[in-house]
Amino acid sequence: MALLSEKAPPGSNVGGSMQSSVTIRGWRARILRPAWRVLVYAMLVGGSAIYGFPFAWMVRSSFMSIDQFYEDPPPFFPIPPNWASYTEVWESGPIVSWIINSTIVTTFGVVVLTLVSAVVAFGFARTEYPIRDVLFLLVISTMMLPQHVTIIPKVIIFRDLRWLDTLLPLIVPMIGGSAFFIFILRQFFRTIPKELDDAAAIDGASPVRIMFTIIFPLSKPAIATVAVFSFIGNWNEFFEPFIYLNTPDRMTLAVGMRFFQAGMWEQPQLHLQMAIALISVAPILIAFFFAQKHFIRGITLTGIKG
Repeated sequence: MALLSEKAPPGSNVGGSMQSSVTIRGWRARILRPAWRVLVYAMLVGGSAIYGFPFAWMVRSSFMSIDQFYEDPPPFFPIPPNWASYTEVWESGPIVSWIINSTIVTTFGVVVLTLVSAVVAFGFARTEYPIRDVLFLLVISTMMLPQHVTIIPKVIIFRDLRWLDTLLPLIVPMIGGSAFFIFILRQFFRTIPKELDDAAAIDGASPVRIMFTIIFPLSKPAIATVAVFSFIGNWNEFFEPFIYLNTPDRMTLAVGMRFFQAGMWEQPQLHLQMAIALISVAPILIAFFFAQKHFIRGITLTGIKG
């Protein structure tokens, strides 16, 4: 104690050294913090440029003519832009039918698949019954089955039902929900205090009313995230529509693009392929632009609280 309470001897520079060390730390913070911020922003800009370059190349190529593709060197951006690529795309195939078919499947997926998954997730997260965990384990176990393993039995079933070459094989299975979406929503629903359910039940609210008036409104970020996932997945789905659909007018846009690429011309028309690819990706960009706030928030909250 005497050593601790002993004052510094006269002439010592303890206070000055402490003050100088604090000053050095302050200067380091002032120098390193902006430098670190510049480094982070440089990495973000560089990563954005790497991931955005293919999209920018696609946009640029869609406004080029076929002759400009083989110029040496090729133009950085065609001036004036060649809008004829898009008019030729619309006139070269049943692209309107492809867009309509994809819109039907995607809309059904966003509405029905999201709603059914939310209802099933509510049952797993907010209700109590003996075999609840066993049933949830069975639902989650279906995620371990690759899509390609079940395609042959499904083709046989849909063939016997005479659903092949129609949109029914793509729409009807959505009524069963999605195991992945059920898992995401269940994890989010479990973070909502159970006291809200008890208070509503005391006031006479049924489980259905609790689900639609309390749980779903409080879970908008997670539900929006699932809806965006459903939109992107169904709009870009290629494998199953490619198996089930044969008639060009009944194809979805993802399959139609392949048909458009392989069977329309003897020589590849790269500018037209880029144009239809941009038409295909535009709805996804628009949907993400309007839903990005809920999407990012849902991903963050689900990851932290789930």
